[in-house]
Amino acid sequence: MAAKLSGSGGGKYTETQNAEINVTPFVDVMLVLLIIFMVAAPMAAVTVKVALPPAVAPPGTNPPKPVYISIQNNGRIFIQDFPTDVSALGDDLRSQLGASRNPTKERIFIRADTDTMYGDFMAVMNMLQDNGFYSVALVGEDKG
Repeated sequence: MAAKLSGSGGGKYTETQNAEINVTPFVDVMLVLLIIFMVAAPMAAVTVKVALPPAVAPPGTNPPKPVYISIQNNGRIFIQDFPTDVSALGDDLRSQLGASRNPTKERIFIRADTDTMYGDFMAVMNMLQDNGFYSVALVGEDKG
């Protein structure tokens, strides 16, 4: 970066370009940071010795397999892949769950076609409530 202030030839007002980098401020900053870390590092170390017990958590139980009720647009009802009808829904659902699972605490997932009649859907919901299945979740498709 040069500036020429007078005439066509070089003179006492000619300024030449300086291509050297002044590293002194950089070195000063690095030395200050080094001193700060040298002073702060011993303060961050824990000096109290404690014998800690091992932290091994027991493996969790696998969640039970979810139960899906599917309602097609023609009114057909399925528990998992097995066909059923509204009148036998409670008994078929209990047999699908087995004796080891509590029906009052079991979550039932309902999948229904977009063209399903509202009456068919409500008949399934009413039958679930009549048989003690109160935890019901509706499954929808993600439009991500």
